[in-house]
Amino acid sequence: MQTTLIEALRNTPAGAEARAVVGKCVHCGFCLATCPTYQLLGDELDSPRGRIYLIKQVLEGKTPTAKTQTHLDRCLTCRACETTCPSGVEYHRLLDTGRALVDAQVPRPLAERLRRYALRQILPRRGLFTLLARLGRMFAWAMPASLRRQLAPWERPMAAIPTARHARRVLMLQGCVQPGLRPNINAAAMRVLDKAGISMIEVSAAGCCGAMRFHIGAQDDGRDDMRRLIDAWWPQVESGVEAIVITASGCGAHLKDYGRLLRDDPAYADKAARISALAQDLAEIVEAEADALSAQLRREKHAFVPVAFQSPCTLQHGQQIRGPVELLLKAAGYELTPVADAHLCCGSAGTYSILEPQLAAQLRTNKLAALTAGRPAIIATANIGCLTHLAGGTEVPVKHWIELLDDRLAST
Repeated sequence: MQTTLIEALRNTPAGAEARAVVGKCVHCGFCLATCPTYQLLGDELDSPRGRIYLIKQVLEGKTPTAKTQTHLDRCLTCRACETTCPSGVEYHRLLDTGRALVDAQVPRPLAERLRRYALRQILPRRGLFTLLARLGRMFAWAMPASLRRQLAPWERPMAAIPTARHARRVLMLQGCVQPGLRPNINAAAMRVLDKAGISMIEVSAAGCCGAMRFHIGAQDDGRDDMRRLIDAWWPQVESGVEAIVITASGCGAHLKDYGRLLRDDPAYADKAARISALAQDLAEIVEAEADALSAQLRREKHAFVPVAFQSPCTLQHGQQIRGPVELLLKAAGYELTPVADAHLCCGSAGTYSILEPQLAAQLRTNKLAALTAGRPAIIATANIGCLTHLAGGTEVPVKHWIELLDDRLAST
């Protein structure tokens, strides 16, 4: 499709990118079959194809409405459509531009503005969120069961956190909400990599990766978060760490996009590209060390534990990583149960479960039905958002896959 951009976007990188993305779409409709919101609502405008059409209109000067904004808000940014698309349409890039343009022209109701403001101020601040999570646990008795399951009891790491002792060093993104909700995840990752001869280095000053603010209508604030994280990490990057390891796939997908998102910043473009090049999901680095870890695994051949693995959208679609977690769990002696429609989103999608609770709940119900069909003892995932969202809807324990691997290495 050809697009005639409005004057404000002509000769700009954002305009050129948007026009290129729209130009690739041939409206074949393949994306409709894998779009979670289209599957639920059956509305063309709640599909990637329909949203591309809406954004194209705005790019060409049509004034957006609250209805336009609603259809864009309903998108989970799961990127399943990108995996399906035969034309290689990078839909999420267009969505970033479209949402910014619409939000600049369509004011939100006061209550919605306040809710989004609160999310932007609380979730990216690790210390504040951890404090609020602890307070929530104190008053858990007054909460609905679903919220109690999302918070979970305060957990201490199952074993000691190893000191940095190896020549091979990687940086670890601590995350914002994960340390307050499930601190054992990062601790388990550190123990597993320590057994592979790799030390994970934490930088206490490193804050939010910027994904939350960027995707909730505060793109400039999100980029500021990205710059602060780069500044905090840069001395370690210059000292020669071999990778930046992310235990939450949502953050990983965003970090790998730093080079694009900061490409127009002369002070940070090169640094951002370097961060993206170093970024690895935890599954990638553990997979590379599988041989070194294999001899240390307690496979417990006569005590197979059935596990359903939920591959987050940010892992399988955003980062295009499929298979290594499943292979690692099988190698550790876990029995993976079948999961139907594994490509569909669970409904977490960052803050989506808060901003679009009804759709998120429907998607979670569908996902949990698929995950529990094989009667697993544990549900494993790779993203803290998916973990807490799923835990709120089931009595089956939901854990990060690295905790299961750590459990089989713990006593070796």
